[in-house]
Amino acid sequence: MFMWIAILGSLFAAFACGLIYISFRAAQFDFVKKLAGGRKAVGRGLCFAVFGTLAAVLWRLWNLMNAMVCFVHLMVFWAACDLVSFLASKLRRREPERYRAGAAAVVLCVIYLAAGWYAAHHVWVKTYDLETDKIQGDLRIVQITDSHVGTTFHAETLAGYADEINALAPDAVAVTGDFVDDGTSREDMLGACRALGKLRAKYGVFFVFGNHDRGYYREETRGWTYAELRTALRENGVVLLEDDAVLVDGGFYIAGRQDRSVLQRGGSRKSAEELLSGLDRSRYVILLDHQPSDFDAEAAAGADLVLCGHTHGGQFLPILRAGEWLGENCFTYGHERRLGTDFIVSSGISDWTLRFRTGCRSEYVVVNVKGR
Repeated sequence: MFMWIAILGSLFAAFACGLIYISFRAAQFDFVKKLAGGRKAVGRGLCFAVFGTLAAVLWRLWNLMNAMVCFVHLMVFWAACDLVSFLASKLRRREPERYRAGAAAVVLCVIYLAAGWYAAHHVWVKTYDLETDKIQGDLRIVQITDSHVGTTFHAETLAGYADEINALAPDAVAVTGDFVDDGTSREDMLGACRALGKLRAKYGVFFVFGNHDRGYYREETRGWTYAELRTALRENGVVLLEDDAVLVDGGFYIAGRQDRSVLQRGGSRKSAEELLSGLDRSRYVILLDHQPSDFDAEAAAGADLVLCGHTHGGQFLPILRAGEWLGENCFTYGHERRLGTDFIVSSGISDWTLRFRTGCRSEYVVVNVKGR
């Protein structure tokens, strides 16, 4: 929670500074000078009013967070273009006849954020190939995480992804948390559960909860309860794993942990060792844990494969690994092997309150485990 308070506080400060900076710099445009009658203060005031109105429109259209993201990016691009223009003028030993750096910044920022919008709203398939001598034959697991249903897509779109996944003929589907969001409507929640019910994995759909699924942040506003979500999932054949482990077809285990957010609210969860202690270690053990925050303990406990989400791939350049820097996450994105355990952290199939991704993209994961 401290990490998010720090990030939000820094983002708001950058947003305020950015609004002032681009308003001052935009006042350098020739047409603004003419409108202001050559008076700098009037020109800056006009630009501040225009950009302030634009920020309010974006806030209304999306939310404050996305409005801030847009303006912080615009400030960065504008400052970079101003720097390039300044260096170019020094090299050429003359000032430019017209101020063009701001126009270049706007164009570049729009292109960049459009690519970020596409990366957030388009879903790729990420494939990992692993090997083990603990299973006979091959095993295909599809991981869905951080769908936050109702943000970048709704339940009917998730049903379409279920059809895509069925075409891959998975042996098991793992849903690793933040399936719904704090603002997910009741209709979307029920429809998303039905979408999971469409999955035709050989051994079923296995589910662990994330920090948003329980409605910790806005439960009173979304019109349904955590208990209703649990019921809807079970009615659609989903296996809920809450500090539980199941032996699948006598060949491998799938275990699921309570999300560590329960600890922050006075609850408890088993340690990785407690959860896996009674399992036959000669069999392959897959562990589902929403947050990638306990790698060493999970490796020491004997997990062979750990599937996580939560990080959204780091979301933005250049802060992709901010969670690792602040000690919140062990790993941000991709595949890492530690003490003989394979860890996979997915960026997620959707997004949270944000509508842009830079440096990462939306995905669901296919893990092909080749046995002996």
